[in-house]
Amino acid sequence: MTIALIDYDAGNLHSAEKAFQRMAAETDAGTLVVTADPDVVARADRIVLPGDGAFPACRRGLQAIDGLEEAILDAVETRGRPFFGICVGMQMMARIGLEYEEVPGFGWIDGQVERIEPNDKALKIPHMGWNDLIVEGADHPVLDGIATGDHAYFVHSYAMQVATPAQRLAHVDYGGDVTAIVGRDTMIGTQFHPEKSQSAGLRLIANFLQWAP
Repeated sequence: MTIALIDYDAGNLHSAEKAFQRMAAETDAGTLVVTADPDVVARADRIVLPGDGAFPACRRGLQAIDGLEEAILDAVETRGRPFFGICVGMQMMARIGLEYEEVPGFGWIDGQVERIEPNDKALKIPHMGWNDLIVEGADHPVLDGIATGDHAYFVHSYAMQVATPAQRLAHVDYGGDVTAIVGRDTMIGTQFHPEKSQSAGLRLIANFLQWAP
């Protein structure tokens, strides 16, 4: 089995590469390939899309590589390959992003990405550091062993507002609800960085690599 970690110049992939390599080895889940090659993505059994920075820049960075976005969409939408979006990679699963301008997402999750507006003005933006997960989709296979109170590491100023409650699997409290995990069908995404979230993050990665939706 091949796991494609998409490299489209949208952040440092080193930590994600090491975490997914480690868990692929521990679960005997196959080989991780860091790639921007549409043909490799088309043949991959699982797809991981990271993303750091602003939604518009990540979206355009993905579209700038000829055939890459099309290969991802075909693999996930047509052939049902398991997909894991991380940070802005998760945000791009939404219908639209509203960071600086309106930019369409993949439309997989019924929601839009908006600036975090905490009801406590003492809370700073970006939302940065550790926060406690509040799990809503505990029966999801990728959340096996993940419980409310587990810690995850966040760095973001925008978050997904999910219109279909069943598609939000976990949130955190940061002056109000902030979406932490979304998913449906063969797709899952985390606003936090699982590769930096210690035991809970590694458990999520291992679960994803063994998931058979």
